[in-house]
Amino acid sequence: MLLGRVVGTVVATRKDPRLEGKKLLVVRIIDPEGRDQGGYAIAVDTVSAGFKEKVLLVSGSSARMAGECKDCPVDTAIIGIIDSVEMNS
Repeated sequence: MLLGRVVGTVVATRKDPRLEGKKLLVVRIIDPEGRDQGGYAIAVDTVSAGFKEKVLLVSGSSARMAGECKDCPVDTAIIGIIDSVEMNS
């Protein structure tokens, strides 16, 4: 699992029919403190995440198991909206 922040959307007029009606978002990978890390991901949104919200991402076979992604060509999915992250040293 990864933490991320929604930074944009992807509009695709032509895509695999199994992705029709699915929202694709650009997500910046972040660390637990919310600092930007080294990359971005394009993810299918399964929780109606909004711009600048912190989200929980899964990838690979876990992404294909997410509710709306069964039998879809998906590598990354947003499965949660994060309210807070707490870490104990």
